[in-house]
Amino acid sequence: MASEAPQAVFLTGLPLRHITVMALTASLGLMAVFMVDFVDMIFISMLGKAELAAAVGYAGAILFFTSSFGIGVAIAAGALVARALGQGDTDLARRRATNALIYGVVFGAVFAAIVWANLAALAGLMGATGDTLELAVHYMAIVVPSLPFLLIGMVGGAILRAHGDARRAMMATIWGAIINAVLDPILIFGLDLELTGAAMASVSARFAMAAAALAPIMRHHGGFGRPTMASIHLDLTPILAIAVPAVLTQLATPIGQAYVTRAMAAYGEQAVAGMAIVARMTPVAFGVIFAMSGAIGPIIGQNAGAGQNARVQRTFFDGLLFAGVVVVVVSVVLFLLRGPLEWLFVLDGQARTLVFLFAGPLSLLFFFNGVIFVANAAFNNLGHPFYSTVVNWGRHTLGTIPFVIVGAMWWGAPGVLIGQAVGGVVFAALALVLALRVIRKGDADEYPKPFARQARLLGLLHARR
Repeated sequence: MASEAPQAVFLTGLPLRHITVMALTASLGLMAVFMVDFVDMIFISMLGKAELAAAVGYAGAILFFTSSFGIGVAIAAGALVARALGQGDTDLARRRATNALIYGVVFGAVFAAIVWANLAALAGLMGATGDTLELAVHYMAIVVPSLPFLLIGMVGGAILRAHGDARRAMMATIWGAIINAVLDPILIFGLDLELTGAAMASVSARFAMAAAALAPIMRHHGGFGRPTMASIHLDLTPILAIAVPAVLTQLATPIGQAYVTRAMAAYGEQAVAGMAIVARMTPVAFGVIFAMSGAIGPIIGQNAGAGQNARVQRTFFDGLLFAGVVVVVVSVVLFLLRGPLEWLFVLDGQARTLVFLFAGPLSLLFFFNGVIFVANAAFNNLGHPFYSTVVNWGRHTLGTIPFVIVGAMWWGAPGVLIGQAVGGVVFAALALVLALRVIRKGDADEYPKPFARQARLLGLLHARR
């Protein structure tokens, strides 16, 4: 209904202001989750049983894969709803929100079942053995079945952001973090459930996040339509056209990180500990950049749907500017916090070297990850999601493995992190060139030709997974 078109709030005003508001509000929710994950590990460590902390570490690597799947589905939902709103078609936006949520739950349940049936094999592949293997499998056996509820929260948040409602999307994430933070000490210590309590707290947080995401959609954004088999079938192609390559794109990151972890393990436990600390610091320090990758998509999508290509281009460059400013500020803060970090984590040896390397020159190179994030948002919302798949897989394979090998040969453990970061510079340049090409063409086709040409290849890849 045309009368409801003003809901497309990103068609006017300064794009940089929209990016700043969306990214900062979304980052509060993200950083709340990251901080809770950090505290969760502290609680487990306080039990004084190393095998429990190790089990959570192995489980986290596998759960990274499952959450990456959810992020990919949410990207599709957000992109399609934002474009429909940009076109002024709120009925189409409501229908696609409904069907994207249905597909998200169905796909999530199937994916969770596959992972659940192979938990022991997956944990063993990550290097878990003996009691640690059993504990990791026990933890994941509780958490993995709740994946559909995590997807409801993710897809719901993406729909809210597509409507420009960053605050309520943020609050859904924060409510999940609050539930987790409150239940962790109660279940782990109060009821003496230890690892089981940590898993139950995580599941409860996913339930809360799903409910908090759905409620504002129902109350403030027209709710959901009544699904029919015809409409569900009709939206399958556009949803898969973005979701499949987006999921593949997201899965690249945990695979690349798994290789880096294996490479770092050659330098001993202190090196792995230092890398683990850096891995937990990164999302907290650069939560705004991670949030921007999801926040800028609806802005590009609405303006592309409205045919305002000049604003699409300006939004893209404003996103790069925003990323640059944030990275410089955060890098300065990290450098100034080297002393407190050394005290907090009781750093010495290789661990101290790696953390200090990150909290200094290496953190500046995170800007190039920001370039890739902005470019991927452009690809996903301008009809070229397969480009983001190519860039991300390239970055976490060709842009990681050879650079890590060379870096390790030259500088040892620090070279692993240096190589990983330098590889990002190369693929950020590639992403920038591709994104500018897509934007200047002003091509926002509903069903992207690059995906159509690669559909058979993607089908073969999925058949073997």
